[in-house]
Amino acid sequence: MNPYQLTPESISQKARAVRRRIIHLNSESPAGGHTGADLSQVEILCTLYFREMNVSPDRIDDPERDIYIQSKGHAVGCYYCVLAEAGYIPEEWLKTYQHSDSKLPGHPVRQKTPAIELNTGALGHGLPVGVGLALAAKMSGSNRRVFVVCGDGELAEGSIYEAALCAAKYKLDNLTVIIDHNKLQLAGPTKDIMPLDPLVDKWEAFNWAVSECNGNEPRSLIAALEAIDGAGGKPSVIIAHTKKGAGISFIEDQPAWHHRVPKGDEIERALAELGD
Repeated sequence: MNPYQLTPESISQKARAVRRRIIHLNSESPAGGHTGADLSQVEILCTLYFREMNVSPDRIDDPERDIYIQSKGHAVGCYYCVLAEAGYIPEEWLKTYQHSDSKLPGHPVRQKTPAIELNTGALGHGLPVGVGLALAAKMSGSNRRVFVVCGDGELAEGSIYEAALCAAKYKLDNLTVIIDHNKLQLAGPTKDIMPLDPLVDKWEAFNWAVSECNGNEPRSLIAALEAIDGAGGKPSVIIAHTKKGAGISFIEDQPAWHHRVPKGDEIERALAELGD
């Protein structure tokens, strides 16, 4: 069971706090950060860590814990901020983000950071490993679930679809993929760089249970997660429609903020929009 069990309203409050952490984290980092991608997925991670997943800071090695994989590893800034907000890592570590010998490097590294399940960064690796973990849980009789968050640009990787075929073959209904579908990748819209549509049809053709939701609205995310039938014999994918840079008006839907951080008065503007 999740130790927090927060309401949608409380998750929204946590999301606001996480966004403030992200602004500080990236603007103070010596190596910058992926601000747009971080802000895009805040509600997704807050919903998982503050309501949905069976894991807690005092049992990160519990064999029966649920597993989270940040497959879009470049958005690790959000991940660290959620882990700090939820008590998995000390808050003071955030000030060391991407510093030399920091426990918080620029992509998730299991050997450095508590609660990180998999080293990611090279796109397309998280889901294949997630499939293996979900299959291992099935074979061992474990009730653990595996959650994987993927980005739009990542869906151009062939390994994603090889893993999707495998998950369907082995009826991994303990596996849920959430696509942070902000419709931007790197330098522009996915429709111009590598079109994804028809996205629902693709995943249904791979024999997955497919649903859609507003990925920046906790109530919508919760409804999608709670509608998953764990005994249905199919892996699940939730296409979470989000905005890149969500929550800050001058960052939202701007490809330039893929790997850019607030500077100068932009920091105060962002924090002012987020409120106290």
